[in-house]
Amino acid sequence: MITLLTDFGHQDAYVGVMKGIIASRCPTTTIVDLTHDIPPQDLWAARFQLLSVFPYFPPHTVHLVVVDPGVGTNRRAVAVRLAGGCFVGPDNGILSGVLEYAPVLEAVELTNPAYWRLSTPSATFQGRDIFAPVAAHMANGVTLAALGTPLAPESLVQLPVSPLQHTDQGLEGSIQYIDHFGNAITTIPAIHLSDGPWHLLWHQKTLPSTTAYNDVAPGAPLALVGSHGFLEIAMNQGSAQNELGLAIGDRVCLVQHP
Repeated sequence: MITLLTDFGHQDAYVGVMKGIIASRCPTTTIVDLTHDIPPQDLWAARFQLLSVFPYFPPHTVHLVVVDPGVGTNRRAVAVRLAGGCFVGPDNGILSGVLEYAPVLEAVELTNPAYWRLSTPSATFQGRDIFAPVAAHMANGVTLAALGTPLAPESLVQLPVSPLQHTDQGLEGSIQYIDHFGNAITTIPAIHLSDGPWHLLWHQKTLPSTTAYNDVAPGAPLALVGSHGFLEIAMNQGSAQNELGLAIGDRVCLVQHP
């Protein structure tokens, strides 16, 4: 199985071309479109979407991720194998979410043109010329060692996500993603919750915890555990992003009551 996650949208044929490349090299594989509506060049959104979906797929899945503002530059093209799956894409931080939750078993830079579409790939469409054919070859059983040069896992690019910190108020994290409903997903996993009541603080504003969006009045803000397993800030029948002015990187604090 090969999954696709890009910022290519649906107006142009870029995604279709990549599927054609895959089908011509691995015609029996199943292709799953995760999303092609990542905002253009939004590495943070790609990081979170990949992190939140890969655990639901079989461990032999190849995840092809192309959000690549550095295409044509000296940024590396990589393939990475974890216990939960394999990943192919640019080394620009989009893999940093999954790298936080599973150890790297193997990583290579894609330096062997024998597995590319062309030995001189396009400077603007390496999803077609490098990443899609490599993903297809991986689905056919080609090993990472055959694809290129070994990389030290610690050399893979990481987006600068602020670590969780314990403060006098509670456990402090940040907003890592905002979905199209305007819900702001934090970096605080639900595993940190105790059995008692809790709330989130954002800019000293108290956001009460609920178990469902409709537990508060329409237009009221709230905090809950999202389906992705992280605490999030939302608004019943509204956009928390628009109404509160939330932004990626904003600090939030989990406050738990005795």
